[in-house]
Amino acid sequence: MEEQHTTTVGASADPSALMKQMFEVGAQYGYKRSRRHPSVAPFIYGVKNQVEIFDLERTAELLAAPLAFVAKIAGEGKKILFVGTKHEAQEAVRELASFIDMPWVCVRWIGGTLTNFPEIRSRVARLEELRGQRESGDLAAKYTKKERLLIDHEINRLEKNFSGIISMKEKPAALFVVDPGKEHTAVKEARQLGIPVIGLASSDCDIRGIEFPLVANDSSRASIFFFMQHIVNAYRKGRSEKPL
Repeated sequence: MEEQHTTTVGASADPSALMKQMFEVGAQYGYKRSRRHPSVAPFIYGVKNQVEIFDLERTAELLAAPLAFVAKIAGEGKKILFVGTKHEAQEAVRELASFIDMPWVCVRWIGGTLTNFPEIRSRVARLEELRGQRESGDLAAKYTKKERLLIDHEINRLEKNFSGIISMKEKPAALFVVDPGKEHTAVKEARQLGIPVIGLASSDCDIRGIEFPLVANDSSRASIFFFMQHIVNAYRKGRSEKPL
């Protein structure tokens, strides 16, 4: 991990220290007033250079509830699905979710990932089957070079869409979403199924219906890593492991 990724954080951090850390990663920056969704109005502190600034004291207060919830999930052996397909979020989602062996989606949310879970699992099973055949040499023994090329294309397509959720054998106990506005389909599916959502949401997001909103910068790599690392450390704490 890069240096900005490895600052140790946790639910018991001193509030003033926590706010300082958030400030250092630029968590205070939202968007222009014209893009603000009314639901985040209570979390706006002011405006600087036409950019709205979040009240980080309020954000620090918001963080306690999802951390406790995540630790509880971890203690019960349940999984969190991490979702973030915007460019700034992809590395954090893939890297930090994998670190605690949690499923992730960082390229594209496939409609029905939650609401049509049996079909999604069948696609994952197909990926695992083709991978196994390729690794064992069965593909080389059974198919022509042209046929293997077509199968390789299929494997690549399946890996792009489903490699992050191979470990998700059942529906997750929660979603962690970077930018609920962009990931509105994932949020909608979770809400349909009663799956709680933790959402890192900037000023343009509708946070109504998000059980655990974290109102902060969701477009900065440093800010995304910061909040995700809090979530990951809470999960590790719930499993009685040392924080990152």
